[in-house]
Amino acid sequence: MDKQRPPGHAGYPAPPAGFPVQHQPMTNQPGGPAGVPWMTAPPPPLDCPPGLEYLTQIDQILIHQQVELLEVLIGFETNNKYEIKNSFGQRIYVAVEDTDCCTRNCCGSDRPSTIKIIDNMGREVITLERPLRCSSCCCPCCLQELEIQAPPGVPVGYIVQTWHPCLPKFTVQNEKGEDVLKISGPCVVCSCCGDVDFEIKSLDEETVVGKISKHWSGVMKEVFTDVDNFGIQFPIDLDVKMKAVMLGACFLIDFMFFESGGDREQKPGVW
Repeated sequence: MDKQRPPGHAGYPAPPAGFPVQHQPMTNQPGGPAGVPWMTAPPPPLDCPPGLEYLTQIDQILIHQQVELLEVLIGFETNNKYEIKNSFGQRIYVAVEDTDCCTRNCCGSDRPSTIKIIDNMGREVITLERPLRCSSCCCPCCLQELEIQAPPGVPVGYIVQTWHPCLPKFTVQNEKGEDVLKISGPCVVCSCCGDVDFEIKSLDEETVVGKISKHWSGVMKEVFTDVDNFGIQFPIDLDVKMKAVMLGACFLIDFMFFESGGDREQKPGVW
């Protein structure tokens, strides 16, 4: 059996503290290492960016944000951390925000940010770049956008906010900037004892092909933290690059609508 590369090998960054890396992909076999099991990587298809082979055989992704005690106790905004799992609860990736302290606590949820998505070998396989943009629905210029890179430095798609006076709407673009899909959310973006769904639609918006859902996390988490749980559903035969772009769209939606700033006040619920 070929040896696995250790974390940090050949220029790949090691995962952040709090996210252990297994040297072999894990399964739920008795006697295996303790902790959340990693999904075993399937054989990569042709023209698949390295690390995205995990997405080729799934039609659902679960995203769990980690609780940061410093935020809970004193309201100091820290870099967000997430676990990304398949529908069986196996970890696919971990994601870590890489933003400086001043930006996080001065710009709040509107902050420009970089999110690094890391696989079980410690490789940064997806990078999300969010520039500083306007967050008001009353301003039709300088709207939100996100660039998705896989591998880092190679764009595979974009999420671009589409101005609308009543609804949160986004356009999904491929690496050439061509429109591929649409995303539309509810007028009242409020997670009050229920899920909030953002529908993924065809370009003509006549067909719903999937959804990004903000899951209700319970009273304690919703009131006292900004820790969020999300689910993404898409066709299993969707282009693997577009699956990575859907993952980026979920993070952008989290920051725009469900992330608290340094003052601990939640984003407005009415779009």
